[in-house]
Amino acid sequence: MLCALAVSFCAVCTHADEAADKARLEAVRKNIAALKAELEKTKSAREELLKSLEDTEKNIGDLSNKAQQIKKQINQGEQKLDALKDERSELQLKKKNEQQQVGQHINAAYRLGQQSSIKLLFNQQDPTTVARNIRYYDYFVQARSEKITSYTATIARLDTIEQEFAFETAKLKSNYDNLKQQQEALNAKKKQREITVAKLNKDINSKSGQLSQLEKDRQNLARLIEQVTAILDETEMRNDTKLFAGLKGKLPWPTQGRVLNSFGSSRVSNKVHWQGMLIGANSGTPVKAIHNGRVVFSDYLRGHGLLIIVDHGAGYLSLYGHNQALYKELGEWVTAGETIAAVGNTGGQQQSALYFELRHNGKPTDPKRWFKTA
Repeated sequence: MLCALAVSFCAVCTHADEAADKARLEAVRKNIAALKAELEKTKSAREELLKSLEDTEKNIGDLSNKAQQIKKQINQGEQKLDALKDERSELQLKKKNEQQQVGQHINAAYRLGQQSSIKLLFNQQDPTTVARNIRYYDYFVQARSEKITSYTATIARLDTIEQEFAFETAKLKSNYDNLKQQQEALNAKKKQREITVAKLNKDINSKSGQLSQLEKDRQNLARLIEQVTAILDETEMRNDTKLFAGLKGKLPWPTQGRVLNSFGSSRVSNKVHWQGMLIGANSGTPVKAIHNGRVVFSDYLRGHGLLIIVDHGAGYLSLYGHNQALYKELGEWVTAGETIAAVGNTGGQQQSALYFELRHNGKPTDPKRWFKTA
């Protein structure tokens, strides 16, 4: 559920700093492990279902990520094949032209018969004519040699192209087969997830059950934020992350979609309210970082699914939940507008949407006030 938090945020660290960072990170990991053990104490049927859901959704995220990488490889392979096809066509035309030219040279040589430069010398009376004929003969021999050499090189390159083409075609087919397998496995996991979610929803179909679950989810996130904030107080950020406070009303939206629930709106019987916003979007839609920062959490969190948290410095954190796949890992720097995840429905959600929160010093703030207006 919780497996890693960030530690050092220095742009350039000394060896001593790195050692301290590693020690701090290890301490955080131990704290998270203890927290995870505490959260896993209850081994009821519901807890087992939640654990099953977590495992399934993490598998879905991994499979989605692998499928995305294979698609990139397929795209690169298709581009390389297109380039090879173009080069092959050019070489085939060049081969045809050179073949004609070599043939012409052979015919010319045949017409000259067995004449050598010595014969040309003794068959002419005028010394100027003799010198000129010998020079022409040498030019002819050199040109013929160059044409044959070029023709031979063209044939050799064509042979290499054919081998490369066969190799790339086989590799592309392998990638297509691999992608098909990944997608079949992904579909199987999604069906398994639907069954688990249905069982969970049956278990919490009452409002009291929903309220209880939401409170647990909120507590999980609050404790995670406390862990993150405690670590961030001891770290430094790069200079380009310290301008966040002046960006209210200027930030880009994290994904393209329709706002389904706004900050502060009621969730269950006016007893629980949204601490962020839910943005409906198709599964797989890119999720982008709203500003420069560093990833301080990239893992599964119960109730929020595959979650990624970015620290922007000066106490500001952005949270992106319910993702289908996470593309950035703990400790990686990200830039504004960079794709960091894909929209999904992990965390047991019925529909595909991005849950987004913005926090300052651990407290939720209305993210809509920070975004650019259309």
